[in-house]
Amino acid sequence: MKNDSNTTEATDSPRGVDPRLYVMMFLQYAVYGLWLPIAARFLSADRAVGGLGFSDFQIGMIIAVAGAIGALTAPFIAGQIADRYMAPSRCLAVLLAVGGAVKFVTAYQTTYIAWLWLSIAYAVLFAPTLSLTNSLALAHLPDPKRQFPGVRAVGTLAWITVAWVFPMLWLQSDLEFRWLPPFFTGRELPDSPARMVDSVRVAGAVSVGYALFCWFGLPRTPPKREAARKLAFAAAFALVRRRSFAVLVAAALVVSVIHCLYFVQMSKFLAAIGLADAYIMPAMSLGQFAEILALAVLGPVLSRLGFRTVIALGASCYFLKYAFFGTTQLPLELIVAAQLIHGFSFAFFFAAGFIYVDRLAPPDTRYSAQTVFMMVILGVGPLVAGPLNGWLSERYTPAGGTLDYSLFWYTAAAIGLAATVLVAAGFRDETGAGGGGRGEGVMEWWSGERDGARQPAMNPNVRHDDG
Repeated sequence: MKNDSNTTEATDSPRGVDPRLYVMMFLQYAVYGLWLPIAARFLSADRAVGGLGFSDFQIGMIIAVAGAIGALTAPFIAGQIADRYMAPSRCLAVLLAVGGAVKFVTAYQTTYIAWLWLSIAYAVLFAPTLSLTNSLALAHLPDPKRQFPGVRAVGTLAWITVAWVFPMLWLQSDLEFRWLPPFFTGRELPDSPARMVDSVRVAGAVSVGYALFCWFGLPRTPPKREAARKLAFAAAFALVRRRSFAVLVAAALVVSVIHCLYFVQMSKFLAAIGLADAYIMPAMSLGQFAEILALAVLGPVLSRLGFRTVIALGASCYFLKYAFFGTTQLPLELIVAAQLIHGFSFAFFFAAGFIYVDRLAPPDTRYSAQTVFMMVILGVGPLVAGPLNGWLSERYTPAGGTLDYSLFWYTAAAIGLAATVLVAAGFRDETGAGGGGRGEGVMEWWSGERDGARQPAMNPNVRHDDG
């Protein structure tokens, strides 16, 4: 067995987690969290205050549709290459280096067309990295059930860190300590929308540094060139013939549409109801605090309640969250606090869903099965969400007025309720857990015992967001 610094077997280190996996996960979500939460704000702000002045339709195309195109290509990049031809760490490095350069160039553009095409190019490069990082983590964890939530939580911690540090250092002056989050407050700079665009430049630079770490620092997992089916993604698509997978994919498509609406509208919404620009990123990061807690309890909750109940609870959290946002007459503090529901909606629906797909998929197609599922969430869903955001914004904006966010969010809540009913009525666990998805099968997955032998679980791909 090899013991060099770049080649590691999943069972080499039974005592603990390779610290390089924590670094990888932190950098992955720092790159994403630097710009995504506030993108809608600086893209929509008037040019007079340093924004780009794009319309709701244009913002939906840049954030949702561009990301969708990237996700739709992911099975043919991350899944096929990493499953069959190239070490995932090297694949990650190439994608991140080129993507970081594209992001840096994007920050200097001022026209919609330039932002759209460069955003599409970046999404094609970045979307596969979401699958690959989680695949890499689980391939090198001796005890995925107990260790992966902690590794993934570092990504959430990164999202929170950049959401607090960037506005404190770059959007405010005269900082003073206070006892309430985000613990430092100051005077907001008058050109904050213009300074928000710098988050894109920083993300590009961090991405290039992260690529160097992936190339030289990450453990390497060899591709499965000897697998019987050369087209791994073809086998992954065949899973749709399983009822549970088909229902889960359908529900994920519905939920991913409204999940995307959150990122397209939330920073604009918080500004519209009176939250200062410097506090938008910290406010949205409350969902990541809740996500850490939700991920920490996800394993035991799955073992006790089963996949169907937990995934249905996750979908219902989307309904509840948007119902709070739609009740705009509530105090600002309560609407901000409702961000906490976001963490549970993500972890209980998407993270549990990724774990289920990993449990259901054959071992030699798990990269691709997860990437196909990610394609639905980050590809097809946002492809619908972009035009839907434009249509709803136009429909709920009276002539000469502003967007009625109450109707907008109540519509999203109704879609979340429909997804909840679909999971509760149609999903049945087919992984051998028994009893509708409770107990034994989940614990078997967590312990790594599949098909009569102990194997490392490969890939519950957790978040596009985080956030």
